Amino acid sequence: MSSYAGPPAFTLHRALTGWHIAPAVLVLATAGAAAYLIALIRLHRHGTPWAPSRTAAFALGTAVWVFTCCGGPGVYERVLFTDRAVQCVVLLMVVPLLLALGAPVTLAAQTLPTRAAQRLRAALAGRCSRALMFPLVSTVLLIMPPWLLYYTSWYQNSLTHPGWNALFHTGFVAFGLAYYWPRLQIDPVAHHYHPLIGIVITIAEVIFDAALGFTLVYGHHQFATTYWQHLHRPWGMDPHTDQQWGGAVLWGLGDIAGIPFLVALIARFIKDEHQRTRDTDTALDRLDTQHPTPANPGTESGPRPENGERPWWLTDPQLAHRYRDPSP
Repeated sequence: MSSYAGPPAFTLHRALTGWHIAPAVLVLATAGAAAYLIALIRLHRHGTPWAPSRTAAFALGTAVWVFTCCGGPGVYERVLFTDRAVQCVVLLMVVPLLLALGAPVTLAAQTLPTRAAQRLRAALAGRCSRALMFPLVSTVLLIMPPWLLYYTSWYQNSLTHPGWNALFHTGFVAFGLAYYWPRLQIDPVAHHYHPLIGIVITIAEVIFDAALGFTLVYGHHQFATTYWQHLHRPWGMDPHTDQQWGGAVLWGLGDIAGIPFLVALIARFIKDEHQRTRDTDTALDRLDTQHPTPANPGTESGPRPENGERPWWLTDPQLAHRYRDPSP
């Protein structure tokens, strides 16, 4: 029987301090952080304000990405099914959300040379962008990766081939960005959709996560059976129990990871509604200036169309009180 050649028994200390190299992640994360920093410096030189919260979100997303793939979770990713499940949730739902909250595309559009910025905006308004950012398409890009990972050869290959493992580390983040970018709508998008669409999609995603978790917890199929048999890990749970706990992680942690996104969507919805209210008030104030209130008491202000119909703002229950004379 072959001897075990993996990391030592899992402990919290080792999970927090362990380290190994994931070249693709380190290269992409370093390049992305450097480009973001350079753009911030250029923006500062031009005196353009930039929200510190965006910088903090992008920096945190980059750090979480590196830790998930190069830190403790990366050390144990090939010896524990549960560890890979944690990576799956973090790389698909946490890292992309934080990166998208950093608004990197907006930053690029404001700091790139004029021609490059124009090309970027043109690309974002093109047919390809519209197709990828369509709610149904972006939803599939978020829901399907975990199913593809476990129900194709991707999972088995990611345990044995560095290239497939790198594809997992980077591909899940890319799939997540393809979803969060058009749903948050912080960065430029091809078409603006109502935030409520994102809330409905998140509910659907929770259902699909639960379905996948259910099959892993209660199903009888063992994934990568041959690999686990030849691993000979002398510590921790047996492969079947490990898989059940991995399913529970996908089920529970996936739902928890969706909460910050829901909060962001609700905050976006409230902000949009406040902006619409301000725009409406501004337009109505302009009408007040153009059409002052008549001197006759009890007469409703505002113009009356020639066809005799009352303007919409006089019948709107939220606005009508502004256009009635308060005198008895």
